[in-house]
Amino acid sequence: MAESGTATTPTAPKRDRTHYLYIAVIVAVLLGIAVGFIWPDFAKELKPIGTGFVNLIKMMISPIIFCTIVLGVGSVRKAAKIGKVGGLALGYFIVMSMVALAIGLVVGNILHPGDGMHLTEATKEVGHTAAKDAAEGPVDFILGVIPTTMVSAFTEGEVLQTLLVALLVGFALQAMGRSGEPVLRGVEHIQKLVFRVLGMIMWAAPLGAFGAMAAVIGETGMDALQALATIMVGFYVTCALFVGIVLAAILRLATGFNIFALLKYLGREFLLILSTSSSESALPRLIAKMEHLGVSRPVVGITVPTGYSFNLDGTMIYLTMASLFIADAMDQPMSVGQQIGLLLFMMIASKGAAGVSGSGIAVLASGLQSHKPALVDGVGLIIGIDRFMSEARALTNFAGNAVATLLIGTWTGEVDRDRVRRVLAGEVPFDERTLLDTTEDDEAEDMPRLRGEAAKEPVGT
Repeated sequence: MAESGTATTPTAPKRDRTHYLYIAVIVAVLLGIAVGFIWPDFAKELKPIGTGFVNLIKMMISPIIFCTIVLGVGSVRKAAKIGKVGGLALGYFIVMSMVALAIGLVVGNILHPGDGMHLTEATKEVGHTAAKDAAEGPVDFILGVIPTTMVSAFTEGEVLQTLLVALLVGFALQAMGRSGEPVLRGVEHIQKLVFRVLGMIMWAAPLGAFGAMAAVIGETGMDALQALATIMVGFYVTCALFVGIVLAAILRLATGFNIFALLKYLGREFLLILSTSSSESALPRLIAKMEHLGVSRPVVGITVPTGYSFNLDGTMIYLTMASLFIADAMDQPMSVGQQIGLLLFMMIASKGAAGVSGSGIAVLASGLQSHKPALVDGVGLIIGIDRFMSEARALTNFAGNAVATLLIGTWTGEVDRDRVRRVLAGEVPFDERTLLDTTEDDEAEDMPRLRGEAAKEPVGT
């Protein structure tokens, strides 16, 4: 009992401090909006502040993914379990992408949000520029998963490259058996260090949120919001219905858990995404929180990073509605067959977008250029509000990946359902100080879970 007392006593004030931190983020967002409207020229100059904060978070993504996957895969004694998790995840991602495309298709054909828009010469150039920035094709995407060196996967910040290297290292440690245990223990300590650094970086969140929000308001203003309100509001409503009805129904039927309790548990991450317009800013925290929720490390380590490239529900809805918006605005409506062909291409081209702000425009432009070049001129019509739509894309992608992780864990029997209930009920708070489930007091108790069955043997031998 004494041990549990020492473990819980110091965490309470730390949680209180982080509570005030996220209140500060909300205040910073409101101040950013105010500055953007009152002093738009000055607000534009604040963009590097928000970009710098997001870059600090991105700096931590590769080491966190590497440590999580190596610990998860390296501690599992049967490689088939990892293959089962990956196969289920990819299958689910493809199905949900199709569902999201279909929903966007239906809503876009009902709303016809592009009616009444007008194209100017200045607008035409934007689409062609964006198309040049997009990936060249599926072959380049596949080859891009292979890093130049094992180290370059970390230095270049590519999620899928890091995932590949981590899987190879994890399987190698798995094959080494007991001789690989010292390496696993070393990786675990590195993971604790990395999450502690991330916790320090999070204290800059209010400053980053202020800079990012002020810049986007200063650049956009009210004119673009009023002119493009139909598609923006329609897109937000569609994303909300997708999460609140489609994902909620799947989660309830498959696991019995309430999606709104899960979204409340991830509330701070949604606030972070809203203020930075990038779901990548919350990726490290999603990994930590899903492990804390009760999903096993192998499932979290494989599903979350893979989902950030392949499970982009919000991006699918955006590409659908934006394509129909441009076609209507340019008085070049597409037939149902043309719509389906274009969107299936975009579903493939979008893989790897990973919730990065602005990536949706590049994918949209490249898809239109490949299937209906005449519509590329219209991409500039939507550029003014893309940042606001990027927020909805990122929020929906994030919610979809959280649900997917819990689903895959349930289907593979890698979820502690009792712990999920307790965490969602608030009985087992998340440690904001370390962002890890383990503390110094229960480290020895948790290590056997990391090392698998081999941990039962004497460690000193």
